[in-house]
Amino acid sequence: MQDQIETSAEAAEAAALPRCYEVHADPKAESGSKKLPETLKKPVASKSPAQWAYERLILYIQNFEQTLDGDHEVAMGFTGGDAGVMRIEGMGYFDPDMITFYGSDGTGARTQLVQHVSQLNVMLRALPKSVEDKPANRIGFRLAADLKDS
Repeated sequence: MQDQIETSAEAAEAAALPRCYEVHADPKAESGSKKLPETLKKPVASKSPAQWAYERLILYIQNFEQTLDGDHEVAMGFTGGDAGVMRIEGMGYFDPDMITFYGSDGTGARTQLVQHVSQLNVMLRALPKSVEDKPANRIGFRLAADLKDS
């Protein structure tokens, strides 16, 4: 292997660019996105913590949805307490440090979670789709499309 020489500016920029790396017990398991959208290739320092967390969560949601069959949709489970599970129907951020999730709980009640990025802890879950005769809702693809448009 040949050593590559970088200028100090190139080395500093490379150190600040986002990377995604995963290892799974099953070598055939699909890893997260290896090809990052252009908006995620910007240096981390150019984004607020909220925007940076929001953009990466979109990739995680989209990758999770790709593993689901047509009868399941993405939801998130809550840690601590008995708040249950929320079907993810929307997501956003408020600079510099807040993330919000919009959705519905198991009873169909509207729900919204507002969380500081330092407390961010999201467990993605597969729930049976809410309406039998409709295709499963795929929020991750709409969120990813919005990233490309912004």
